[in-house]
Amino acid sequence: MDGFTVVAEHTRRRILDYLREAVADDAFERRGRDVGSLVNALEMPQPTVSKHLKVLREAGVVTVQVHGPRRVYSLAPQPLSDVHTWLEPYRQMWTESLDALERHLDDGPERADQKQEDLP
Repeated sequence: MDGFTVVAEHTRRRILDYLREAVADDAFERRGRDVGSLVNALEMPQPTVSKHLKVLREAGVVTVQVHGPRRVYSLAPQPLSDVHTWLEPYRQMWTESLDALERHLDDGPERADQKQEDLP
């Protein structure tokens, strides 16, 4: 399954967002969430969450570690490479636009007045 199909489903995006928050909570340690915490956070039945986790795992977007009776899911280190590749030209375009805006703002209003005075 490609990355676009994975993220096309709202529940899977919510799971990925929740797992991303686990990483943001502790930048020095890769943390995950167990199925129970996902069920509680998403307010969905456990079989539904498990079904989506299976799809994410098979797509290579999440990893799972078994700790006794618990399964802890984490974001995979390099998931969604096809989505990343597709988005790259857009990121470049947005970066260039923001750089141009920053240059314009750095010039300030006095610079714009000078340019108008130079006109014949």
